Amino acid sequence: MANVADLPAPDSPGTAALAAHRTRGLFFLGSACAAVGLAMGLQMGLNSNFVGQEMGLKGLQQGVLEACRESCGIFALGLLALLAAFAEPLIGAAMLVLLGIGLGLYFLVSDYTSLVLASVLWSQGLHVWMPLPGSMTLALAEPGRAGYRLGQMAAAGAVGSAAGLVAAYFLIRFEVSAIRPLYLVAGAAALAGSAACLGIPRQMKAARPRLVFRREYGLYYLLTFLEGWRKQICIAFAGFLLVTQYETPLTTMLLLLLVTQAISWFLSPLVGRVIDRVGERRALVFYYASMAVVFSGYILVEDRRMLYALFVLDNAFFAFTMALTTYVNRIAPKSEHTATLSMGVAMNHVAAVAMPLTGGLLWRYAGYRWAFLTGVAAAALSIVVASFMPRHTPQPAGADALPVRPPLIPDETGLD
Repeated sequence: MANVADLPAPDSPGTAALAAHRTRGLFFLGSACAAVGLAMGLQMGLNSNFVGQEMGLKGLQQGVLEACRESCGIFALGLLALLAAFAEPLIGAAMLVLLGIGLGLYFLVSDYTSLVLASVLWSQGLHVWMPLPGSMTLALAEPGRAGYRLGQMAAAGAVGSAAGLVAAYFLIRFEVSAIRPLYLVAGAAALAGSAACLGIPRQMKAARPRLVFRREYGLYYLLTFLEGWRKQICIAFAGFLLVTQYETPLTTMLLLLLVTQAISWFLSPLVGRVIDRVGERRALVFYYASMAVVFSGYILVEDRRMLYALFVLDNAFFAFTMALTTYVNRIAPKSEHTATLSMGVAMNHVAAVAMPLTGGLLWRYAGYRWAFLTGVAAAALSIVVASFMPRHTPQPAGADALPVRPPLIPDETGLD
């Protein structure tokens, strides 16, 4: 994928034109991230009420629905390979159209089959979109500021998500019965994000078409797999624990998510700067050690307020996973960023499909603590894997820096 620094400035070869080119791209990319955050904030806030009350789903139906949604992350890799000839902003625009249509169709769904189809449609669009913001941010970022720019994009998404959660909170708080129209708002937000993608410079293209799976990237693949396992413990079981074992009301859950988004808005840029300064290895070791403590807390702690704090930390510390993206920026040539990130998304979702099934069986036959114990084990293994990452080498920062850093790994022929 082309980096903005590799491209001629639109008006002149000067640094001012290059800076303006970057600023424009980052503005529209941030707008798209915020719009997606709003759409998914609404979806996240409304989903449990919609499927449980409006659609009346049972546990098995909900499990199948979640498995279908997460499987889209595996198919996303193949779709990105097929679409690799197109500029990434155009791919992003098309995928956000799918996201918007799928969410909007919730207004019309009348049975389980149509719910699954609508869910798969928006989920497929979302999962193809997922690696694109990171890849485009790396292309637009100034040398030495990749982590900072990734933090800005994460913060933009957090602001949008918080807006969606506020809407969901007032829906529940004031007992507004019309849930379905809010899905039209979510769909419209995704379509606005699609329009924002059209303002991003279109010189960025993924290599046509290559699926990159290299031995040199083995640490990245393993860490993304383990992160998918960790993420699903949070998504599938942490909130479920609070609701089923501690009878936490939905309004409290929404407030906890709002607190998480507020923390993420401040934390994400800070974490990005920390990664730029200390490197991926130290940042990830701290993150995984923290997750081991959090999962141990789910097993041992019974005080509800302490569990609320663990839940917020569990979600907010997700900001540290941007270190996996900056790691790709260090180990892979720019032409392979999107393909490598997409392979990471696929590895992540292999775990994301397997973990809920494994955790659910453990929860039923051995007790909920055993499901979280697998999270402690995954976090501990992640610490070991992350310790093998190369030491951090600081990069020169500055928006006016025009030279392009050479890739650390030669641009070899990938797997077709």
